[in-house]
Amino acid sequence: MTPGTADRPQMSIEDFEELNRKAPETLRNKLEFLNGRLLVKHGPIDVEDFEELARVAPETVTLELLNGKPAVKPMSDGDHGSIIMWLIRQCMMQRPELALHPEQGLRIDTYRKGCIKPDGTLTAIDYFAGQDEWASPDGVLMAVEVTSKDRDADRRDRQEKPRAYAYADIPVYLLVDRDNDTVVVHSSPENGVYQNRRPYHYGATVRLPAPVTITLETERLKDYA
Repeated sequence: MTPGTADRPQMSIEDFEELNRKAPETLRNKLEFLNGRLLVKHGPIDVEDFEELARVAPETVTLELLNGKPAVKPMSDGDHGSIIMWLIRQCMMQRPELALHPEQGLRIDTYRKGCIKPDGTLTAIDYFAGQDEWASPDGVLMAVEVTSKDRDADRRDRQEKPRAYAYADIPVYLLVDRDNDTVVVHSSPENGVYQNRRPYHYGATVRLPAPVTITLETERLKDYA
């Protein structure tokens, strides 16, 4: 990990001030900014308030709603983006009838009214056509997250998002864990828990189960370690 990246603020004070100024009236006295994090006083917020907050966020800020709490999605670095592009190419070559959509919003009502933007969402090519910014997860075959170099990666990508995706019955959750140089395949969701979780070290052959049915030769990921 690059020195200092784990302590990088999620957003700037200037972005927070703009967000707070434009926030819906119901949230204006609830938002706080502490140690670079966006916080909400007095408990969780509802989806409608969050969607309005996300609409007025500065261009440099991408918001998600996890467990009823708004969170700032970390900005991608070059390696993060390269991994997503590598995955997009693998999906296109092996399953041309599918598409891996970067950062398509999903509204996951089954997990405490969550609104999440996975790093990648695998669906039939036209599944999201005609849907809103926060789409239904019903047709999603796989959600993908690539860990960012920030202090909240463990809570966000290894704990909260697997629960949300499992509650939404997304068949496969693929986590590229850059802190541990591993690819972790979660499958068989049941009652908010993936029953199967299998980690692979970079360089291994990773066979993603049905309905994804894609094989990843992960030697290339060593270039991004």
